[in-house]
Amino acid sequence: MMRSFIVELLAFTLKEARACVFAGSFFVILFLSHVLPLYGLPRYDFLFLAAVVIQCILIVFKLETKEELKMIFLFHLIGLCLEIFKTHPAIGSWSYPEFGYLKLWGVPLYSGFMYAAVGSYIAQAWKLFKLNLVHAPSYFYSMLLSLLIYLNFLPIILFRTFALF
Repeated sequence: MMRSFIVELLAFTLKEARACVFAGSFFVILFLSHVLPLYGLPRYDFLFLAAVVIQCILIVFKLETKEELKMIFLFHLIGLCLEIFKTHPAIGSWSYPEFGYLKLWGVPLYSGFMYAAVGSYIAQAWKLFKLNLVHAPSYFYSMLLSLLIYLNFLPIILFRTFALF
């Protein structure tokens, strides 16, 4: 009984570690970017390029498929848009003060990879654990719920934009 538990725990741990390859690699580089010599390359640009290289390595070694890459890219785009929204002066949650060439509206392109790391984990965990949804709600209801969640923030945006808050 205990041996079976240990084998299952080890298998689970290895699958979890495997699912976290992109996220773990990216966050290690994010942490080390403060101490690595970048030879004049802006840190934000280095992080973006490093994330792209990690993603390419995962594709080349077939640790992620092209279909998973599409989903991860979607997470990156959504994350980048959320960062642009959250750093907008009307919202002002935070800013990215360091210089970088690879920025859109003051947001470095690497920031979307923080969200892509979550997407990569989800894609890998879904595959490695052979997950599937049973009796999942229709896409219509899922999209409607997602839209309502984001509309929830609209009053805050309007109040802050028009200085009513």
